[in-house]
Amino acid sequence: MSAKLFSLEALSSSFKVLSKPKSTSSLQYKFSKSHATHFKFQKYNSSLAYQLGGLMSNTVLFFQFEGTLLKSSSLFPYFMLVAFEASGFLRALTLFLLYPFVCLVGGELGLNIMVFICFFGIRKEKMRIGNSVLPKFFLEDVGIEGFDVVMKCGKKVAVSDLPRVMVEGFLKDYVGVDAVVARELRVVGGYCVGLMEEMNTKGLESSQILGDGKPSNSQTIGICCHNKFLHQQLLSQNCKNVFLVSEAEKRNWKSLPREKYPKPLIFHDGRLAFRPTPIATLAMFMWLPVGFCIYFIRFIVGMFLPHCLCNPILAFTGTITTVSVQPSSSNTSANGEDQVKPRGRLYVCNHRTLLDPLYVQVATDKSLTAVTYSLSKINEIIAPMKTIRLTRDREKDRNQMDKLLSQGDLVVCPEGTTCREPFLLRFSPLFAELTDDIVPVAIDVQADMFYGTTASGFKFLDPIFHFMNPNPVYTIRILEKLQPSDTCMFGGKSRFEVANLVQNEIGKALGFKCTSLTRKDKYMILAGNDGIMKESR
Repeated sequence: MSAKLFSLEALSSSFKVLSKPKSTSSLQYKFSKSHATHFKFQKYNSSLAYQLGGLMSNTVLFFQFEGTLLKSSSLFPYFMLVAFEASGFLRALTLFLLYPFVCLVGGELGLNIMVFICFFGIRKEKMRIGNSVLPKFFLEDVGIEGFDVVMKCGKKVAVSDLPRVMVEGFLKDYVGVDAVVARELRVVGGYCVGLMEEMNTKGLESSQILGDGKPSNSQTIGICCHNKFLHQQLLSQNCKNVFLVSEAEKRNWKSLPREKYPKPLIFHDGRLAFRPTPIATLAMFMWLPVGFCIYFIRFIVGMFLPHCLCNPILAFTGTITTVSVQPSSSNTSANGEDQVKPRGRLYVCNHRTLLDPLYVQVATDKSLTAVTYSLSKINEIIAPMKTIRLTRDREKDRNQMDKLLSQGDLVVCPEGTTCREPFLLRFSPLFAELTDDIVPVAIDVQADMFYGTTASGFKFLDPIFHFMNPNPVYTIRILEKLQPSDTCMFGGKSRFEVANLVQNEIGKALGFKCTSLTRKDKYMILAGNDGIMKESR
């Protein structure tokens, strides 16, 4: 079998195919002796790649995930994310303090230590971090050079040092691999014991991994790092040519731009809003005492001081709030009639954090009532504005909101759940039936350290994490009131048309993309449930 490469200019600057040298090292000698019948290193040249460039759809690629796709050679950030999301600050601090020792021992032992710290005692059903948290950080660390090569191959088999639970979701959902070769975590009585099963790759052939999915007359190539003996051994058993990539070459890689993601990153979970490198993690732990104090100050100020006083004080503590109001959405109508109306005004906003209604109240400088699905009992008690919990029973919720509108102004988030990325979920059309006095409100939030939302954690902590950020940014844009011709009652539009119009107006104001995804879609992806039980916490 002769190896066939592909015409990709990036390959020549990113991956080296090493021809067997005259003076063979001991590691290379083991490969050439044991697998000389079907494996060799070959010097890459662009003319050979050009000749064989069109055959990639019939190529089976074995690649080492960390060495082929990720720019960074450090696995610490991913284990820190696992530790923090699994048990919070204590487990994360333990990993951080022991990391110098992990670096000292290095290799397989260092990896096993990090796995034990992060996974010991974790319930099996909680180990969804590979689907909910890590994909965002993997995508941000992917190098476009390695990504382009991998995505051009027909069949893909990923090999990883990390536990399967950390990588399989990302590799199958975003890279489209056909199989993942990684170690399983040992689970006893439903709890992880912090150990990985042994991975015996000796004699493991591509036909066993891919089964009937291996195309006939296919060529098999491999990509891995220079220093990964176990992966080189597996690849040598299945590939005639193996491309070796060095850490020096990876340092010149460029990040994968967001528009080239295999699919949009819409949902992700977890509290950390930054990539937790060792230096960034140290900064986080140094900030925590200050952050708790600043949160307490912001909480007291927001709870007990009037808006005219709390806004400058919050700005002094680092909170950045930007408000813009369209003239036609002001409290006085065009003909100058008094603000007193038989029914209240309905403010309809997209949902970024639990604090959205409160910021709308501050922006309008009016007393509002908020209706929401996802509000914990603790936050409901301490909220500095009137909040009403909806039941998800359409008729009951409609009657409740109709009654509230007869008493005053109302703010609602028809997405039903938060979304961190620049996307809008489907707007529930219930609000469109209630009134023609509808004002869209576009909201954006930026967090520099912690996310103030969660799908699988405790929702009563959301405001705490948001206000612990050094400089949380809130942008509120109160848009033009809907024209009477665009409403249900006066204009004769359907409730779905009105809901879609409001969604589009908010999307245009923010530069966000509108989707038809729902709250249930989000929770099924991130938490494996419909969101009802989690949102009550």
